[in-house]
Amino acid sequence: MKVARSLAAIRAWRKGCFRKVVFVPTMGALHDGHAALVRTARKAAGKSGAVVVSIFVNPTQFGPKEDFTAYPRPLRQDLAICRRSGADAVFVPSAGEMYDGSRSVAVEESVLSSRLCGRTRPGHFQGVCTVVAKLFLLVQPTHAIFGEKDWQQLAILRRMVRDLNFPIEVLGHPTVREADGLATSSRNAYLTGAERQLAPGIHEALQAAARHKSPSAITSHAKRLIEKIPGAKIDYVEAVDAGTLEPLRSRRQAGRLAAAVYLGRARLIDNIPLPPT
Repeated sequence: MKVARSLAAIRAWRKGCFRKVVFVPTMGALHDGHAALVRTARKAAGKSGAVVVSIFVNPTQFGPKEDFTAYPRPLRQDLAICRRSGADAVFVPSAGEMYDGSRSVAVEESVLSSRLCGRTRPGHFQGVCTVVAKLFLLVQPTHAIFGEKDWQQLAILRRMVRDLNFPIEVLGHPTVREADGLATSSRNAYLTGAERQLAPGIHEALQAAARHKSPSAITSHAKRLIEKIPGAKIDYVEAVDAGTLEPLRSRRQAGRLAAAVYLGRARLIDNIPLPPT
């Protein structure tokens, strides 16, 4: 498995690579969800294709009061997971490699990023779009895989690929969950033992609320259930159109029930599909 630490190294690897390249961008601190993405990428690439994973804690997508410096960086463990899961190459650049000190260009999506997480994390999705666009240009993948746990990010990156004409197919991977239903996340490590016992209640609330027929009843029921979780503080709970992320008006179109909830130090996000009825 090739480990590339510079722009020149990843470009050189790509020149000698196969026609089909499946890319898995990550910020490291890899867990079972990331491993599932890499294994799916391996299957998609086949024997004749290649899988590349990036590990880069992107400073431009963190707000001034967010956890950039505290974000875990267990690189040796991450590389072992990549190797076991079938990666052919791992790109591990520094911030200095990725960003010039006098940079003045960014990539911004202006509609989908104004909703859900974008309302309380200004600048976050500009940082995401900018770094992913840069990684796409460096790696030049034919396919890229992102988890559906962050449905808004997936929708925004699909829009970016569409609007900027990247020759890349963006694939979504179903949310990987622990046995008790909690979505796998690097930030689950911030939960105390007691909070970890309570956290699956978020997914349980979404599932219970999704049985309603009207979007308004779905969101109000989910909020009531989450508010009963000791210590939980709701950022948002919304039923949205799966494509536009606008408020869901009826169950005649595909939707997602999405939530962001603070539990102790952790900000947990989750969402489930709302199929048309």
